[in-house]
Amino acid sequence: MNRVALDLPAPAKLNLFLRVLGRRQDGYHDLRTAFIAIDLADTIDFEVLDQSRYERLGDLTGPAQDDLAVRAARLLAQRSGCTLGARIEVRKRIPVGAGLGGGSSDAATTLLALNRLWRLGWTREQLAALALELGADVPFFLQRGAALGEGVGELLSPLRVPPRWYAVIHPQVHVSTVEIFSAPELTEHLNQARICGFSANAAQEDSIAIETGGCEAGVNELEPIVRRRVPEVDAAIRYLSGFGSARMTGSGAAVFAAFETPEQARRAILGVPAKWSAWALAGLQEHPLAPW
Repeated sequence: MNRVALDLPAPAKLNLFLRVLGRRQDGYHDLRTAFIAIDLADTIDFEVLDQSRYERLGDLTGPAQDDLAVRAARLLAQRSGCTLGARIEVRKRIPVGAGLGGGSSDAATTLLALNRLWRLGWTREQLAALALELGADVPFFLQRGAALGEGVGELLSPLRVPPRWYAVIHPQVHVSTVEIFSAPELTEHLNQARICGFSANAAQEDSIAIETGGCEAGVNELEPIVRRRVPEVDAAIRYLSGFGSARMTGSGAAVFAAFETPEQARRAILGVPAKWSAWALAGLQEHPLAPW
């Protein structure tokens, strides 16, 4: 047995906008967001093993058994009845706790790769149902392109987003998603939203954000909470706002602004502090593994 797949990409994502519509009975939150993949990716090597063995090599951000790629492999084997295993080696480029979806993308690439290497023949729809058990963002990374996400982010519909380049800054801090979604300020926001309703202006802003590739309008309703709690995120947004309409992605800590040319995106990150990470990245019209 020598089935391998090398250097498979697991791209990061941006949320062009993110609205929190309400808290669900299961403790999660209903969201409305626009996802787009960007040209920053972890890369993963896979090798099929026998006897349901799983080996996790490369960069790790915690215990191997908790790694999302390993969890994805085990879950796929369990649900499919496959008795094979896998060696998974991840080379991380996407920072952890940045709102860029690195772990979720690793899990999705693992599902796609092992579905092929184990010769299971599952459809993307079957894989997406499984992906939701691993995390709310994981199903997006099984989409072929940009998507509007609703529910907890799993109700996905294709979006047409114009070509854009993104200046992305990670101010080298970790933001806890659980902490932000548990913040009292979010409860206050939701109570106010119930009084006011989801306004037509908000829906119009979201449409503009999609149509312009995130260049104008659009909001991230978690952003004010994070900015008050994490000064580095506030500083990164203030810096990038000098070049365009800047906002946070996901629950932070990364922030971005969209531009029409790569030169504009590169210019925006030239003066960032040395302690920050920054990239000028293309928005991907198609996921690198879309043909799979």
